Amino acid sequence: MNVPEAVADVNEVEALNCWWERFGDPITAELVKDALDRNYDLKAAAARVFQAQAGLGEARGRLWPEVSYNLNRDRSKRYINFGGDGGGMSDPNLGFDLSGFKFSPLTTTWSQGVSVSYLVDLWGKLRRADRAAWEELLATEANRQALTHSVIAYVIQARVDIATAQKRLALAKANVESLQQTAEITERRYQQGLVTPVDVRLTRANLQSAKAQVPSLAATLARARHSLDVLVARAPGTSPDLPNTLPDLPELAPLPVGMPASLLDRRPDVRAAEFSVRAANERVGASIAQLYPDLTLTGSYGTSADRWEDIWDREFEIYSAITNLSAPIWKGGQIRAQIDRAKARYAELAANYAGVVLEAMRQVEDALISERALRAQIEHVRVQLEESEAAEQLSLRRYERGVDSLLTVLESERRRRIAEQELTILKGQLWTTRVNLHLALGGDWDNSKDAERQMVKK
Repeated sequence: MNVPEAVADVNEVEALNCWWERFGDPITAELVKDALDRNYDLKAAAARVFQAQAGLGEARGRLWPEVSYNLNRDRSKRYINFGGDGGGMSDPNLGFDLSGFKFSPLTTTWSQGVSVSYLVDLWGKLRRADRAAWEELLATEANRQALTHSVIAYVIQARVDIATAQKRLALAKANVESLQQTAEITERRYQQGLVTPVDVRLTRANLQSAKAQVPSLAATLARARHSLDVLVARAPGTSPDLPNTLPDLPELAPLPVGMPASLLDRRPDVRAAEFSVRAANERVGASIAQLYPDLTLTGSYGTSADRWEDIWDREFEIYSAITNLSAPIWKGGQIRAQIDRAKARYAELAANYAGVVLEAMRQVEDALISERALRAQIEHVRVQLEESEAAEQLSLRRYERGVDSLLTVLESERRRRIAEQELTILKGQLWTTRVNLHLALGGDWDNSKDAERQMVKK
């Protein structure tokens, strides 16, 4: 039995990659690929993952015995004085008097040996530290994934900003040309004595106002390009020009049942917060274990002799076995303070986790509502633009025939410019809202293209 896509359980979705390809813009997909390969923030995040992996290896290494080998050569000189005042230092058995005898013997001692030390983890201190390091590694990796999604979103947003700025700049230049034609018509009618000097002044003022917008929009476009250059690790101002249009966004696929509750299994930042809570819980247990005794087993075996060749002879072997049981009695409340701090840290991260989940749900709902509202608004503005363009053409023809005044022409031009700018901005906002929706969902809920991609690979 085939389950409809709209009611599929999103918790079964394993791969949420390439969600940016859903926008249908190959330029955007290529920019995202460049950013994933070259972005310095992502490289730093990968380095943090390696640090967490090393921390996990260090924590797991403490679970094993420590084995070391030592090879020593002790060369020492000692001063010996049998007394320099005489009287009483003689030995009748030796047949001579040692009083006043002094000498400094030079001795050499060679030793080698293997020592083993093992901390018996009776109370789980080391095991909890190991599990905490593992959870911290998972949290670090999830944060890296969250950063990856954010960088992708920044790249798409920069692409949208560039296309929007390019379109607005093109509209501004076209508006300058249109106002230039209107000014020429007004000048000609003024020379014919059909209009007053006020009309000429108004058209000139509007023309200069339109020209003043061009440098500002050009600067906005340059800044947007610089932002994109930094995201793809290029020197600002070195990226090639991009097309000044964006494709229309595809319609939203039906959302699966369980959204947005499934965010707990999908969003990297939510998972990172969960892993951090688990790690903090393990740190609490490790802190409590410090209150109990530590049992350390130490053993060593080796040889010691005055000559190098003798240390390889078992006749000169030495060995020891030590069992050490130590427990803290009084540390001025340090251990209790560490436990309290670990518990407070756990409470903090638990509250953060709950907040992240609620914020994720809010972002999903906001993105869905915003996209529906923007699409409705765009339809109205499109009709507004069509009517404004028609009104502008009609008013200009009527002005040339002397039927309407210049104010009607200027007002119709103003309304047309406002509609054009607003439509361009709304289309950019629609793209931004769709990106925010993917971020809120932690990827894409429609895995049909992923399945097709897997079939092609097979």
